[in-house]
Amino acid sequence: MAQHGKKYREALAQVDRETLYGVSEAIDIVKRLSRPSFDETVELAVRLGVDPRKADQIVRGTLSLPAGTGRTERVAVFAAGEQAAEARAAGADVVGADDLVAKVSGGFLDFDVAIATPDLMGQVGTLGRVLGPRGLMPNPKTGTVTMDVGKAVTEFKGGRVEYRTDKVGNVHIRIGKASFTREQLVTNLHAVIEELQRAKPASAKGRYLLSVTVATTMGPGVHIDPARARLVDEELAASA
Repeated sequence: MAQHGKKYREALAQVDRETLYGVSEAIDIVKRLSRPSFDETVELAVRLGVDPRKADQIVRGTLSLPAGTGRTERVAVFAAGEQAAEARAAGADVVGADDLVAKVSGGFLDFDVAIATPDLMGQVGTLGRVLGPRGLMPNPKTGTVTMDVGKAVTEFKGGRVEYRTDKVGNVHIRIGKASFTREQLVTNLHAVIEELQRAKPASAKGRYLLSVTVATTMGPGVHIDPARARLVDEELAASA
């Protein structure tokens, strides 16, 4: 088991691990415990009542965070011809077709999002063992397999994020930076919760939001009461 440092243990001592906090209160705690030495990412982890072993219970998609993510995504686009030019014009960091496939196959992974046109998915599919484990494989369900690559690049550069349940039903997604205001983080968190509710599989039975936890990159998790995670008006009023 990994041993946490002194600063983490000091922060952990300030969090009641048995308490389920409201959203605004949890955000306040996370911001207070963030390290001043760098602007930490704030991450949300949601445990869903689904069985990811069943194809119809995999929850995945994309959403645009109202306040953005606080970072600019590095976007790679697998495209040729007119779509390649469109991707470059939209600000893609790296664009290519067979040459980019070869580059990635050789170990190049200096990007956060991969977008591909449908006609190149045959070649991109050969990168499954490289891109799949890192969650980088383009997929029509997340809008990363498209002919409208310019729009996709613009959206991901502007704060659009991808999410997917892991093998035990957790969704991990960054919702901003510790330097964000409380209102910005609360707004982004609620946008994620609403999106997950919208994406709830029809076959999922029983409780859906099993646990909700927010934390900074280097800080301890703060548990949010799932029953209060959707109280948008109350939390935004509290954050005003």
